[in-house]
Amino acid sequence: MATKLNEKSIYASAIDGHVYKVFPNDLNAHGTAFGGMIMAKCDRLSLVVAERHSGSVCVTASVDSIHFMAPAKENDTLLFKVSVNRAWRSSMEVGVRVEAENSYSGESKHILSAYFTFVALDETNAPTSVPSVIVESAMQTRRFEQAQIRRQARLNTVEALKKYDEP
Repeated sequence: MATKLNEKSIYASAIDGHVYKVFPNDLNAHGTAFGGMIMAKCDRLSLVVAERHSGSVCVTASVDSIHFMAPAKENDTLLFKVSVNRAWRSSMEVGVRVEAENSYSGESKHILSAYFTFVALDETNAPTSVPSVIVESAMQTRRFEQAQIRRQARLNTVEALKKYDEP
């Protein structure tokens, strides 16, 4: 399949199955994996995906949502799946899914979903163009379409909050 120079496959930048073992120093007072530790790993991995996709330095512009579905526990193995859902002019939405796997039983559960927006920067730190994504599956199509809905909601929120800005 021939591609335009301004398009890139989602698979070209994706991370599928990054592994992190949960040790005692990763636990909160409740004895489950500290949410902030998992969020930081999501942000770093999302940055890698955004920079791979754009070929530029990127910065986190927003975190649309982080949904914790279930706790991870000591000795669980966290499995991260990260990919660009959609790209606009200079920004990209990167989706993250984290599962916790019990290494002994093989049982796994979905523990987190998150959406990060990154902006690509040029050498003067100004936003720069990024390649659009090539959608190659039904799942990628769904994520691509849902990303636009989340983006429009972010833009609507910014516009609605402007009336509260200081003069």
